[in-house]
Amino acid sequence: MKISVVVPVMNEEDNVKPLFDNIKAALNDLDFEAIMVDDGSTDNTVELMKLQADERFKIVVLKKNYGQSTAMAAGIAEASGDYIATMDGDLQNDPSDIPMMMKMMQEQGWDLVHGKRANRQDGMFLRKIPSKIANSIIRNSTDVHISDYGCTLKVFKADIAKNLGLYGELHRFIPVLAKMQGASITEVDVKHHARQFGTSKYGINRTFKVMSDLLLMLFFQKYIQKPMHLFGTLGIMSFILGIVIGLGLTIYKFVASADIGDRPLLIFAVGLVLGGIQLISFGFIAELIMRTYYESQGKQVFRVKEVAVGKNKA
Repeated sequence: MKISVVVPVMNEEDNVKPLFDNIKAALNDLDFEAIMVDDGSTDNTVELMKLQADERFKIVVLKKNYGQSTAMAAGIAEASGDYIATMDGDLQNDPSDIPMMMKMMQEQGWDLVHGKRANRQDGMFLRKIPSKIANSIIRNSTDVHISDYGCTLKVFKADIAKNLGLYGELHRFIPVLAKMQGASITEVDVKHHARQFGTSKYGINRTFKVMSDLLLMLFFQKYIQKPMHLFGTLGIMSFILGIVIGLGLTIYKFVASADIGDRPLLIFAVGLVLGGIQLISFGFIAELIMRTYYESQGKQVFRVKEVAVGKNKA
């Protein structure tokens, strides 16, 4: 069974030779291809990869820096293996874990085996602590119980990997995207090494990106096929609350002969009514967009695991 290893790289010229050597040594006994995706490097990364590559390596050079998710999607699109592995190009992931992860998939029937950095070699305050907090929030919000969402080392079945729909910076949420397809997922301890060359592309500012992407994931998980259930529910609640407040103020005006024209509560009630109408309208528009998305491309809203035909017992 052929495995395709997808490795996004950017400005990793000092890591190229040891990275290629590690992949060759770790996967030499397997039928593999390595797809190295250059994500807009400005150093000699591409030239050095071409020098190191043999017939088992394919180098995909993007025209500019698109980000890790897009680079990963480009590599997955080029992959031809029955299994697809992803890993970082900074030598922190170890390709020698891939055969063990493949064996788990084949023997236990998993669709995705996700790596967990057992002895993480990163800074405590800028990397480990923010990562633990983010992992906990994502795990509890999405109900996809992966301990280390930040680990790039994963092995998928090809049909799962090629239908992830990666864009933006959603590579951190690959387990959630896979679970939305009905994938069975497990986690296994993998090796992690300290960065030897180059500088990390990650910073503390990614925390805000993770939180905004988490909101998107929660929407995808629960409402991607039924957006009206979200916008319609919120809109109806807002509309009814605004009407109730408005009626209460109207009754108060006539009973107490009070002037309500300058009351902030009246403005709030009008805002709730108008906001409710807008949310319901957004729900209709989102439903139309979803129907266009699926029907115009002939996409199905379901994935079939198996079809069994009974035997003729006559």
